[in-house]
Amino acid sequence: MTGSASLKTPPFHSHIFLGEGHRTSERSTWAVIWLCGAMMVAEILGGLLFGSIALVADGLHMSTHAGALLLAALAYTFARRHADDPNFTFGTGKIGDLAGFTSAIILAMIALLIGFESFGRILAPVPIHFAEAIPIACLGLGVNIASARLLNSGGHSHGHTHGHERHGHEGSGHDDAHRIATDSGSVRLEVFEDGVPPRFRLRSESGFTLTESAVTVETMRPDGTRQLFTMQDQGAYRESREEIPEPHAFTAHLRIGSRSYQVEFEEHEHAVGSAHRDNNMRAAMIHVIADAAVSALVVVGLGFAAAFGWFWIDPLVGLVGAAVIASWSYGLIRDTGAILLDMNPDRRMADNLRQAVESEGDQLVDLHLWRLGPGHLAAIVSVMTTEARDADYYRGRLARFKSLSHLTVELRRVSAADLSRTMVG
Repeated sequence: MTGSASLKTPPFHSHIFLGEGHRTSERSTWAVIWLCGAMMVAEILGGLLFGSIALVADGLHMSTHAGALLLAALAYTFARRHADDPNFTFGTGKIGDLAGFTSAIILAMIALLIGFESFGRILAPVPIHFAEAIPIACLGLGVNIASARLLNSGGHSHGHTHGHERHGHEGSGHDDAHRIATDSGSVRLEVFEDGVPPRFRLRSESGFTLTESAVTVETMRPDGTRQLFTMQDQGAYRESREEIPEPHAFTAHLRIGSRSYQVEFEEHEHAVGSAHRDNNMRAAMIHVIADAAVSALVVVGLGFAAAFGWFWIDPLVGLVGAAVIASWSYGLIRDTGAILLDMNPDRRMADNLRQAVESEGDQLVDLHLWRLGPGHLAAIVSVMTTEARDADYYRGRLARFKSLSHLTVELRRVSAADLSRTMVG
């Protein structure tokens, strides 16, 4: 018997896939644009008047930096204003990645320009007015540091707790800490896995000791599987001797002495690394940090040239700055290009998705996972099963993957023999 079913997006399913802190990042980016625009004019004019190619290079990069920040700010504004536009099938979350990719191309072109001009100045040095050039370079460095602080305070940090306490591996958050009121006082039961295999830990929060009572934890999973954990005394807390197998989604029965208490544990998984990163803000920060690095090199280069008469060091600094900018540009092009081409953004999550689907004997025959925006992923899963399950069943099994903002399930029901042949093949 064969058949198929699919679960598509409900009629009023939200397609807003913007990153966390989108509005705050937008405001901070606009603020930095005005600051950098003024400094851009000062550095370019100062470099031309006082003969420093490194200062002109820094000013030119500052101009592209201001332009890139403008691009980032416009991308934030456009994505927010058109977030509900039905013409964008999967929302406007990738607008920032497109802006980041464009910004990276501009960075690469400027790196080539600075390198070409600096090489020319090595072959044909020009006099430098140090008294005027050095203060402007220091001012440029100060502006870049201020810009970085403004963007950083705008909330581009990517560490989020998603509303629950977390312990363990990056991107794997668990609703794993429960306070339980007992006859003797409050205790805290948690799944602890901070750099160690996951185990239960039980702590007293009311001052009474747990050493006088026999303590066990028994888990019961949705499929009816039970496991008993014995708790050994570790001084400040009790810890299970046995490790807790994945996934950490079960009902836990805590027994202290003759009394039993029941708590529910749920496991959530969130996007990590490139899947969670706001590449629009990343591009803005790259411009600021690259500017700061080049400005610092300019100050050092001009200082040595003034002190020792090493006029060749000024264009050499320009070459080093070009290499730094090119390196940042390459990384940004690589990462944003992968997102725009819908490459798999999180292979660990893809493996966990497969495990979640196949854990009860079904076969995942096709999987597509791609990014919709910072922290938002979409997936199409094609499942072959012998059971009378509908798409809602698999949607429930994958509910712990909180970064799956858009999920489509395709089903094909087959006989056990057909499924066996498929798995063998």
